[in-house]
Amino acid sequence: MAMRFDPFREIDRVAGALLNSGPGLRGMPMDLYRQGDHYVLNADLPGLDPGSVDIDVDGQLLTIRAERTLQGADGVQWLTRERDSGSFLRQLNLGQGIDTENISAHYENGVLSVTIPVVEKARSRKIAVTTNHDSDVVEEGTDPRNRQQAVEP
Repeated sequence: MAMRFDPFREIDRVAGALLNSGPGLRGMPMDLYRQGDHYVLNADLPGLDPGSVDIDVDGQLLTIRAERTLQGADGVQWLTRERDSGSFLRQLNLGQGIDTENISAHYENGVLSVTIPVVEKARSRKIAVTTNHDSDVVEEGTDPRNRQQAVEP
């Protein structure tokens, strides 16, 4: 049996096709933030088999692909079918200072979490300030105005 024509669903379908990367590809909503010495990417991928998720890094390009297949019974009359099936794709340019060898991912409760570590040399660090006099070395984290100078009698 055929589904009834729904003009609003058709508008959504056409708008989605125009906004996505290509035919059959859908976006995945995500959050990205930095926490300490790594970035965390959380992407919503509900209802996916974790085995269908593919993550790869090529140079500085991180690509996340996933596939959702919906099981449909033969001979049923669909009253509504809003859950899309198909491919999901997201690509991010990682930029410099990322440890691409140690990226890790975890999928739980429909959320894919990707941890992207920052390389050691790209982490922020304090720099000690020195002067020409050996005794005038300003130690890391100290305020030079609070130093006491020795006075010779």
